[in-house]
Amino acid sequence: MKEIENRRSIRKFRSQKIEREIIDNILKAGIDAPSAKNRQPWKFVVLEGNAKKQFSEIMKQGIQEERSRQLLPNSSKYLAAANHTAQIIDQAPVLLLIYNPQGKSLYEDLSIENKIYERADIQSVGAAIQNILLEATSLGIGSLWICDIYFAYDKLSKYHKEYGELLAAVALGYPDEHPAKRPRNAFKDVVFYLK
Repeated sequence: MKEIENRRSIRKFRSQKIEREIIDNILKAGIDAPSAKNRQPWKFVVLEGNAKKQFSEIMKQGIQEERSRQLLPNSSKYLAAANHTAQIIDQAPVLLLIYNPQGKSLYEDLSIENKIYERADIQSVGAAIQNILLEATSLGIGSLWICDIYFAYDKLSKYHKEYGELLAAVALGYPDEHPAKRPRNAFKDVVFYLK
């Protein structure tokens, strides 16, 4: 519960390197997450140094293309924030990429059964990411769960395609900020007991 209460989305990181053992422990927590039918639909790619810089550059190119092509036309007001996220990636010492090896492209026409598998896999990956965030918090590592990758989907979907469908990214580093807890919806507005 302490890690749940203390976890924050960190957007400013110190340049201090994270030891490999710490990264491995964070990833082991993700691997230990529950998954639908124990499918464990994840592969984790750790980017540091030039590999992280290359990912960030591809993301920035994709965001620039999104300004004219618009896969997400109703979300164009968030493009500046997505670009800021790419700058956060530049600053963070480590970037984790989370892939689903069985994942399907956004452009694929799926059967109902495959859509259900896709949703179950995404829920499973979400559990793995939450474990990663909480373990990072317990080890004094700041984290940022990144979904802004979808503003550069076409570019990034080709990046390391051999691992599967890129679903999310998590920036990791020693925090250089201590943000207050963000507001949450009132308990009474989101919880309903029925008999």
